[in-house]
Amino acid sequence: MTKDETQDASSEQQKKAAQEQAQKQAQEQALAEAAARRAGVRAGPRPKEKGGQDGPEPTRYGDWEKAGIVSDF
Repeated sequence: MTKDETQDASSEQQKKAAQEQAQKQAQEQALAEAAARRAGVRAGPRPKEKGGQDGPEPTRYGDWEKAGIVSDF
């Protein structure tokens, strides 16, 4: 390897390391922002459903019946 090739390879490694460091910082910032958003949200009582189906939740149990017609998901 020539001196120029060695310098180019070293320069490329430095660029790659800088990019990886920047990506790591961005990931850490995104995780911190997400944690702050989750901390700010409180789970409260949910409002009652108006006009919903009786019985178990159809999307949970895989069936939906409306007006005598049943569809499976």
